[in-house]
Amino acid sequence: MRIFKSKWFTRFAIKSCIDDSVLKSAVAEIEAGNFDANLGGFVYKQRVARKGQGKRGGYRTIVLFKRGERAFFVYGFAKSKQDNITEDELAWYKEAAKRCLFGDKNQLDEWLEKAAFNEIL
Repeated sequence: MRIFKSKWFTRFAIKSCIDDSVLKSAVAEIEAGNFDANLGGFVYKQRVARKGQGKRGGYRTIVLFKRGERAFFVYGFAKSKQDNITEDELAWYKEAAKRCLFGDKNQLDEWLEKAAFNEIL
């Protein structure tokens, strides 16, 4: 399983003190079927813990996920700042999931080269 985070999400994770180990755990939970919401179209909402606290007071992340292959963290937010994503945002994420999860390997290599995404190792 390869795990990536978008450039925007990388900044969000740094600002929010979300370690890569937390993101790996979140993907493992989705892989095991323990996710907060399957939004359809390979788009999942998964809670991650705030540093020093539990998930309940933590962050919500939007993950583009294909079992056994790839996961892309593309958005995150604190529940206190935003209730949920809009229908328009969800449609955009579903379209992004098609490109990220089913696109050719050359496209992924190009995104990594341009630092649009970073791989979590």
